[in-house]
Amino acid sequence: MNPISTDKAPAAIGPYSQAMRSGNWIFTSGQIPVDPASGTIVAEDITGQVHQVLKNLKAVLAAEGLTLTDIVKTTVFLKDLEDFQVLNGIYAEYFGNHKPARSTIQVARLPLDSLVEIECVAEIAG
Repeated sequence: MNPISTDKAPAAIGPYSQAMRSGNWIFTSGQIPVDPASGTIVAEDITGQVHQVLKNLKAVLAAEGLTLTDIVKTTVFLKDLEDFQVLNGIYAEYFGNHKPARSTIQVARLPLDSLVEIECVAEIAG
């Protein structure tokens, strides 16, 4: 296993890696809507936060030469499932015709009180 790190995504805020590579698989840690340059949450609304989370996820994958189309599965954590439709609209913009498996879960609280967090599993084509 090899840790993956990039300064194009927020640094880990604890004892974990941004992602890990194991064979042809990439497992990302959950990405929250933190701007990698400032280290702060970028927006207070769900729209801005979902955009930043997906940008961060793209940056982590890019560190291994991957894109969102290499994702096999995502797990989405929402503070409020009332934001599900907004999430879906933005998610569809980023993923287009690629539709990885997905779970969406409402949670009581997320790191830095963000509204959304997304993690994924991606495959390196061999």
